[in-house]
Amino acid sequence: MTEAALAKRNAEQPAAALLDVRDLNGWYGESHVLHGVSFEVKPGEVVTLLGRNGAGKTSTLKAVMGILPKRSGSVAFDGAETISLPARLIARAGIAYCPEERGIFSSLSVEENLMLPPQIRDGGMSVERIFELFPNLKERLTSQGTKLSGGEQQMLSIARILRTGSKMLLLDEPTEGLAPVIIQQIGRTIAQLKQEGFTIVLVEQNFRFASSVADRHYVVEQGRVVDMIPNTELDANIDKLHAYLGV
Repeated sequence: MTEAALAKRNAEQPAAALLDVRDLNGWYGESHVLHGVSFEVKPGEVVTLLGRNGAGKTSTLKAVMGILPKRSGSVAFDGAETISLPARLIARAGIAYCPEERGIFSSLSVEENLMLPPQIRDGGMSVERIFELFPNLKERLTSQGTKLSGGEQQMLSIARILRTGSKMLLLDEPTEGLAPVIIQQIGRTIAQLKQEGFTIVLVEQNFRFASSVADRHYVVEQGRVVDMIPNTELDANIDKLHAYLGV
């Protein structure tokens, strides 16, 4: 086989999933909140989990990260099964989680918050590059967490996981409560991270924002994935999506 033919064949073959979730169940105590969630994310994709409040989107991220109290099923990351691993080992495998509440330590400065997570592998983003993405943080380097705006806290919560060397980012509601100009900045940042090879799973209530950054959308209802809509087919499925989301 010629080199050109081999390259063509490789291009035609679908990329193996970086994250492959199959029949994922999850519980908070006796409450069964995830009922067989299945989806996959390929390397370099931005994928959203869409759904109404309480559908199970955040619980899905927590289950993938290993911080849901009880889970079963299969979560394969980069070809390795992680369902039985504790969260600390899942993080070391290369998955980083940015929670909706942001988790900024109020008593620490921006610099201290930024440098707190350990590097889990080579290839983490340099502080200089982080400041190019988030120039506000460089200006507020000595400010305490309590003195940051909501947008600055969100930037910091994303920035500190970029240092770790993780290659998959789980972002939970990154635009919640933010001003439109900050939402635009977050969108530009996600686009740049995608260009730099990061793979992102995004939980988002702001559908307009989600449609501007994602490759595909999984719809979650009552703890299950009930549909997948490619972003290129969004216009043709907009009525169906509005029905799912109650828009």
